[in-house]
Amino acid sequence: MQEIIYLLVVTHITIICVTLFLHRGQAHRGIIFNPLLEHFFRFWLWLTTGMITKQWVAVHRCHHRYSDRYKDPHSPHVDGIWRVFFSGAMLYSKAVKDKDMVEFYGRGTPDDWVENNIYSKHSRLGILLMLIIDVAIFGIYGFLIWGIQMIWIPFWAAGVINGLAHWCGYRNGETKDCSHNLIPFGIIVGGEELHNNHHLSPGNPKLSRRWFEFDIGWVYIKIFEKINLLKINKNFG
Repeated sequence: MQEIIYLLVVTHITIICVTLFLHRGQAHRGIIFNPLLEHFFRFWLWLTTGMITKQWVAVHRCHHRYSDRYKDPHSPHVDGIWRVFFSGAMLYSKAVKDKDMVEFYGRGTPDDWVENNIYSKHSRLGILLMLIIDVAIFGIYGFLIWGIQMIWIPFWAAGVINGLAHWCGYRNGETKDCSHNLIPFGIIVGGEELHNNHHLSPGNPKLSRRWFEFDIGWVYIKIFEKINLLKINKNFG
């Protein structure tokens, strides 16, 4: 039981880091973080995903620029739903190899010493450290826990959100792409389930729109705002 609780907690933290820091904060500038909270997010993503902030932001901004059209890095209407759903991580890896795209769309992301000399330069070192931690705590079961951690974002973000959320669900408004809200309760993927809402107003850090919709990411934002760990950018649009 403790293994399951641990796994649910650590994967949820990773999801929150992705939706708050990478997505709503870095990619769309809807949130301004206290440096302490921002660095926790960066450190945790280094441990649990090995993703580089500049690359993730660039791919996502490129996705918005060409959403569901040619040059969209991961559209089910360009690459096919099953390819995005099952191989979304591979499409992401292919996209980040385009250095010109990364440089153009990744502007404004962290460019300090720790980013350049640790997080970006040794992006795989963090997930290796996470493996050591998991095994140290849970023994042989730590390998299984670590494996699930490693596929959590590729499955939920690269597969479910990038794939299914541009394929099926309901819409609160018309956009130039095929974005849909998967379900009205954004909990498992931190609120990203409300994907059509996001495409209607990309800079808005609140992803829920209707009374029955719930965005757990917004709950965390309001909590962090209350204790002065972030500010909401009122100039989103």
